[in-house]
Amino acid sequence: MPGEVNGGVGDGVGGGSGGVGEGIREPVPRAIATVLRRAALDHARAEHRRGFPPLLHVGFPGGAEELFTLAPGEPADHALRADVVAALLHRCRRSTDRLPLVWLTRAGPLELQDVDAAWLAAARTAAAEAGTPLAMVVVTRHGWWDPRSGVRRSWKRLRER
Repeated sequence: MPGEVNGGVGDGVGGGSGGVGEGIREPVPRAIATVLRRAALDHARAEHRRGFPPLLHVGFPGGAEELFTLAPGEPADHALRADVVAALLHRCRRSTDRLPLVWLTRAGPLELQDVDAAWLAAARTAAAEAGTPLAMVVVTRHGWWDPRSGVRRSWKRLRER
């Protein structure tokens, strides 16, 4: 069904272009919570370094996804980031009618960082140009966070259930 991410993430995600109602809202539907926990768990398993470049994912945690990272020190302006997100969204949408999730994996705490703001602005631009809702979160080894709504989940030790 259009507007879904991995079987229903679209149900708890606002699609407006303004700040009100945008992003994941409480109570977080079980389907969304499960998918985002999977993204955090996959990241915790895959990345063991203390410092690493942020990695943009577009697709479905635990399933098909497209990846992009900038080399350290490589300059990227808003337009380049927006083009990257648009291309990745387009690739994902060609293979399914579900709304892909955009998530940024990075080191550090679940607090706003410059890289989060830069990729969120780019993702908003790409989604607006495509006329689709945006589902985007920041993922670390300890949880996930929606920078638009502030909704988050964190764990001291994230383990497979």
